[in-house]
Amino acid sequence: MIATVVWGTGNVGRAAIRAVDAHPALKLTAVLVHDPAKVGKDAGELAGVDALGVAATDDIDAVLATSPRAIVYAASGDVRFDDALADIVRAVRAGAVVVTPALYPLYDQRNAPPELRDPVLAAIEEGGGSLFVSGVDPGWGNDVLPLLISGLGTDVDVVRCQEIFDYSTYEQPDSVRYLVGMGQPMDYDPPMLMTGVPSMVWGGQVRLIARGLGVELTELRETLDRRPLDETVSTRTMGEFEKGTQGAVRFEVQGIVDGEPRIVVEHVTRIHPSCAPDWPTPPSGDGAHRVIIEGRPRIEVTVEATDEGENRSAGGNATAVGRLVGAIDWLAAAEPGLYDALDVPLRPAAGKLGRSRP
Repeated sequence: MIATVVWGTGNVGRAAIRAVDAHPALKLTAVLVHDPAKVGKDAGELAGVDALGVAATDDIDAVLATSPRAIVYAASGDVRFDDALADIVRAVRAGAVVVTPALYPLYDQRNAPPELRDPVLAAIEEGGGSLFVSGVDPGWGNDVLPLLISGLGTDVDVVRCQEIFDYSTYEQPDSVRYLVGMGQPMDYDPPMLMTGVPSMVWGGQVRLIARGLGVELTELRETLDRRPLDETVSTRTMGEFEKGTQGAVRFEVQGIVDGEPRIVVEHVTRIHPSCAPDWPTPPSGDGAHRVIIEGRPRIEVTVEATDEGENRSAGGNATAVGRLVGAIDWLAAAEPGLYDALDVPLRPAAGKLGRSRP
């Protein structure tokens, strides 16, 4: 059994605790928290399942001193990137296999800036740990899934990956209102939508698809469209969003091949389904991930995941965690290193069939 720590118990961490507990090759040995109110609570209580006999702690030094073989780093890196990088480097230097969705530039680690990549490589050399960074979107929704589906085609003209979501279900109000700009005046410049930022976050996914398809990109391009709310709307989780403020966003990161956009990552994000009804919508519910292969034949695959009371955002988090936690035993058997999604296989859920969890 691989001794595994979950670091962070928010949206991703809750799913990570459940995933580690369900994995037949892993043993949950510690849970690290930041909130003093969570210290001493059972991991099962924090994850919404029965007691697991592991009490949460905020003592990072003590946990790393036990030399855990693996760590699921589930703390956010959106607004604390430097701190997240420092935590992850520390864990890798301690000799752990680390999996995380927190560091977007390292999804495509081969093209990551040296100031991010070099400290990780130095920690791997010093401590013998490994790092694999992935998620859902960016993540499997625009790397392994489109590449798998493309293999069913005879001719491929365009690979398009879409995330279509109602962000009122996304339990990070600050990110939704201020990073993405929902509910802000239309002259507000959301940090996540500033020129170059979408390419920084999703450009690595476009490059991974290009590498998998064996094509050369000449450039990345971005498109952006924003729509205001026609009426004030009330949401269950985030309160009101006023008429005239930003209610929907649609952007693309395009990979250009021979002058044409051939690999496209597209996001269609709303705060309420009434906004921009002419834009793509999920087949049902609050959100979905879709891959469209334009070519012969035309292929369209939509993935809808739910968890924690039929919540689509929680379902997306759970699939990201499933990809990461499912890679731990493979990484533990591999050489120490910095890995990306094309290095790490997506494998069947061996040993999990019929293993229900409360």
